[in-house]
Amino acid sequence: MSASAAVRARAARIVAEVVEHGRSLDAVLGAETTSNKQERGLLRSLSYDSIRWYVRLDALLARLLSRPNQALEPEIRALAIVGLCQLIYTDIPAHAAVAETVAATRELKQPRASGLVNAILRRCQREQAQLLPKIDRDLAVRTAHPRWLVEKLRRDWGDRANDILDANNQRPPFWIRVNRARSAAANYREQLQAQQIGVLASAFDDTALLLDRAKDVSDLPGFSEGLVSVQDAAAQLAGHLLDPQAGERILDACAAPGGKTGHLLELAPELAGLTAVDVSPERLMRVTQNLQRLGVTAQVIAADAAEPASWWDGKPFNRILLDVPCSATGVIRRHPDIKLLRRSDDIAALAVRQLQLLRTLWPLLQPGGRLLYASCSALQAETTAVIAEFLRDEPTARDVTDARLQVLPPVGEGTRAGTHGLRIAAGSAGMDGFYYALLEKPCA
Repeated sequence: MSASAAVRARAARIVAEVVEHGRSLDAVLGAETTSNKQERGLLRSLSYDSIRWYVRLDALLARLLSRPNQALEPEIRALAIVGLCQLIYTDIPAHAAVAETVAATRELKQPRASGLVNAILRRCQREQAQLLPKIDRDLAVRTAHPRWLVEKLRRDWGDRANDILDANNQRPPFWIRVNRARSAAANYREQLQAQQIGVLASAFDDTALLLDRAKDVSDLPGFSEGLVSVQDAAAQLAGHLLDPQAGERILDACAAPGGKTGHLLELAPELAGLTAVDVSPERLMRVTQNLQRLGVTAQVIAADAAEPASWWDGKPFNRILLDVPCSATGVIRRHPDIKLLRRSDDIAALAVRQLQLLRTLWPLLQPGGRLLYASCSALQAETTAVIAEFLRDEPTARDVTDARLQVLPPVGEGTRAGTHGLRIAAGSAGMDGFYYALLEKPCA
């Protein structure tokens, strides 16, 4: 068995785990171990692209099968998807894609399926030019999104929805955040230039840099020493909107994996204290690791932020970052499995949880303080609708998002939605999809 065939078999198993068992793509890939960097890169690429385009590839597969609704064993269906992905979305030579994918049936211990897989891929080579335009008449199929999500995006974004759908299928850009407490942005640019790493764009007084290509973190100058972190520019906006100041007490609710936690401490090293709360002890390990790498400290607590009686010391916070659990439909290009794992029915339950968190944490904010509601959802039900309902029922809260944005550098083509907060469409100025609402509790 060739190494190339083995990689395709492993990719098929990963795709099947996501599709059939609802597992996270990152989690399944994270369990894979290989010392060969080239094989690791190919496995990741095939797995991500197959999931990213699964809806379209599966519709094509249905046209290529000899019998309508022909049942396939899950790993063989997944292997066919991986094969079709290579023929349509990669520059792998077709003969190699077909041969190695067919050979992978033996690695999956299903050699009898080799003829079927070969027939599917050969027919795709002959007929894809005729078949693809037919299945692409359906926007959901063409853009490889579940139909419910296409409908919600079109309702919430109007004409902008098509751009978002297309952006969701792009490979994500590689943004980094320079730790201003340890390195001037200009100095770090020089280190990148010395290693022939190009910078395509920058934001937020040059501390957010868009690199010309993705890099392994070990290849970033000073990463292990805390000079830089990997974080999308849209996520970096959180720290600049909240604007932490020396001497303040800050709460980072739902803090894992800790990117925003570290950024707040970089922006204001002389805080009186930062409390990072998350319900997952496992994910909090990532927070602790990130803080150690950056050389900063915070009080890290494993608890449900919606139950402050179990963790709060009774002292009010000057600022609160509430990065709510959400559908993550704004970051699909980074996590394409969201298109397969998320369901329409999930959204209402998430919105209830988000409003509960907001109402529970608001009393922990002292008068004159500010709370930043953050969500990586692209849907109004989890963003503007939550904030509108909260403001309607909470007379002590006012939206000051616009006022804060006016003193920040322009954030690209952020899109105002309704009357509250800022929505950023996926792909706008190279950023992920995000929503922010900065709320202030006036002094009595």
